[in-house]
Amino acid sequence: MNRRERTKQLIELGGLVAKAKLVDLTDDDRAVIYGALLNVAAKLRGEERDQALTLWRRSGKRAFANDTDEPSR
Repeated sequence: MNRRERTKQLIELGGLVAKAKLVDLTDDDRAVIYGALLNVAAKLRGEERDQALTLWRRSGKRAFANDTDEPSR
């Protein structure tokens, strides 16, 4: 991946963190955000990976379709 593509990817991923209101909900505590992401990564390494991906994909698609900032369940 070239540098420009990587930069675009990082900006988009940061936008998702902001869209989910993680910055506001954690008072911009990057240790908390990083810890939460590490927990997600651990779940994705576990036996519940497929279930988690399915649940999170559905939730994300609904939120995008509804153009909301709040995740759906």
